[in-house]
Amino acid sequence: MQKSVRYNEGHALYLALLARKEGTKRGYLSKKTAETNRWHEKWFALYQNVLFYFEGEQSARPAGMYMLEGCNCERVPAPKGCAAGSAKDAALDKQHYFTVLFGHEGQKPLELRCEDEVDGDEWVEAIHQASYSDILIEREVLMQKYIHLVQIVETEKVAANQLRHQLEDQDTEIERLKSEIVALNKTKEKMRPYQGNQEDEDPDIKKIKKVQSFMRGWLCRRKWKTIVQDYICSPHAESMRKRNQIVFNMVEAESEYVHQLYVLVNCFLRPLRMAASSKKPPISHDDVSSIFLNSETIMFLHEIFHQGLKARIANWPTLILADLFDILLPMLNIYQEFVRNHQYSLQVLANCKQNRDFDKLLKQYEANPACEGRMLETFLTYPMFQIPRYIITLHELLAHTPHEHVERKSLEFAKSKLEELSRVMHDEVSDTENIRKNLAIERTIVEGCDILLDTSQTFIRQGSLIQVPSVERGKLSKVRLGSLSLKKEGERQCFLFTKHFLICTRSSGGKLHLLKTGGVLSLIECTLVEETESS
Repeated sequence: MQKSVRYNEGHALYLALLARKEGTKRGYLSKKTAETNRWHEKWFALYQNVLFYFEGEQSARPAGMYMLEGCNCERVPAPKGCAAGSAKDAALDKQHYFTVLFGHEGQKPLELRCEDEVDGDEWVEAIHQASYSDILIEREVLMQKYIHLVQIVETEKVAANQLRHQLEDQDTEIERLKSEIVALNKTKEKMRPYQGNQEDEDPDIKKIKKVQSFMRGWLCRRKWKTIVQDYICSPHAESMRKRNQIVFNMVEAESEYVHQLYVLVNCFLRPLRMAASSKKPPISHDDVSSIFLNSETIMFLHEIFHQGLKARIANWPTLILADLFDILLPMLNIYQEFVRNHQYSLQVLANCKQNRDFDKLLKQYEANPACEGRMLETFLTYPMFQIPRYIITLHELLAHTPHEHVERKSLEFAKSKLEELSRVMHDEVSDTENIRKNLAIERTIVEGCDILLDTSQTFIRQGSLIQVPSVERGKLSKVRLGSLSLKKEGERQCFLFTKHFLICTRSSGGKLHLLKTGGVLSLIECTLVEETESS
């Protein structure tokens, strides 16, 4: 006799009480029993990812409960038996049916029905959203938003403090100007008797003064025109025009990159995530996570950065970008995970394509007009080049930014941080690829090779070499590499690493075997001797 599963019934009853009071969705539904195939009306209450049902709305103790984690809910047509002509069957035909699928063998689906179509849609949608994994994903997105908003608040506090100091300086300047105005008014009062005498001047003198005033104005305008034209043709103005053009191109490139991430997430990631939750999934959730990594978080980050760039362009010709990079730089560490596992994600995708159902589904997604004929691998490669693109843009921007410019130091700091991040990611990718290469070689050797599990062992090259016995005074001598009993030449598959040299033989079946003697040579203990053909 199979033992029943024990669970904390007291806590389950407490959750049932909460479901009756605060449940996401509550109401009467008809439930089909698995034993008799009859329909019984029960009062259901959905709380988080647990569905309770009671004999009635006033029942204190639940009659049963269902765990909805990993389940799928969908609308189904009315059973064929409901199409008869009786009044009872006609009433049943007006019912709205839906089924909860548990996604594994041994568990029959839960069949439910209700009288109102809107109520049925609400139940289906509520059961769809009753997933703890979806809550975790939403929590991660909200946490990223929270971190970003905290950084924005800190930046705004600094800006507010600067504005406060500026206002205090402006108040001091206003007081100074008021004192000057008072002094000028006093001087004007003293000059009034003299101005009264000027009103009695000769008309010819007034004409002469008017002509002189006109000439002074014309000379002043001509001088300013010359100054403006000289500045327009100056190297500084040309440099500023090029700098502005670089910023405009950067905004266009960022807009295109955000669109590419949007297509990657909405045309591939989210549809495949839904397909993985279907009854017959063509791909697992783990493979979806391995292929797309944290691309959704990257898209959210660059959407915020793009909005900031567009806001700066709206304030043209004043283009201040350093504070945007100050916000972006701490968040760019998320690229390390993406770049480090990019090659592995492409391998997982290639393995998944061996599944015909997945390959067919992927081709449907790639046929979307938004993809413009590009494959999924192309979209997965775009984030790999974003950090180098920022470095090149900042390098060009600094080339046309004067040394006394207010943003010079901030842009140089951002460029140095991006270059440092790029070096770290390059080293991590090199180490990861080297480990994967070593493991791939270790798996091809039938006996295995423990030295390849050393992370400091770096692969250099591989190839086929001819192993020959040494000849000394017309006699066969001991062979320096490999078997001591070798009396004729033999082809060997060799692998060169920084610390060791591996010599393998290939069997008729194509498998590699280490030489029993001299198959693993430590390069620290070896001496390389070049011999001429004559010797």
